[in-house]
Amino acid sequence: MANQNNTTAWADLPNANYIDIILGLLKKENTAWDAAKDAAYNAAKGAAREAVWNPAYNAARDAAYNAAYDAVRALIAWDNCGYLIKETPEDVKMLGLLGNQAAVLLYPACVALQKAKELENNVTFD
Repeated sequence: MANQNNTTAWADLPNANYIDIILGLLKKENTAWDAAKDAAYNAAKGAAREAVWNPAYNAARDAAYNAAYDAVRALIAWDNCGYLIKETPEDVKMLGLLGNQAAVLLYPACVALQKAKELENNVTFD
């Protein structure tokens, strides 16, 4: 179902609502994407220490944004994959391991959406 209340370039796509959810989370401060960014940042910081503090932070931020954009790309490319972001991350990971390309791209979004739901208790998919 297309997003009826939006005039975005993707409003006519079947997964428009899901794209809006992911981009909306990306715009919010302290969202679940921050958890992905922080995990990548802490790993890079521990390995590189102070010498690459800013590059490590920038790389972690870029990784989180790329994960979000990959999810949007999957929702644009495969009209029938929107249901995957309603699934548990474990189920989506399993589908990805079985070769489902959309699941591979949507897995980080599923993790972020689950975390957002835990943090905010107001992310719905209806």
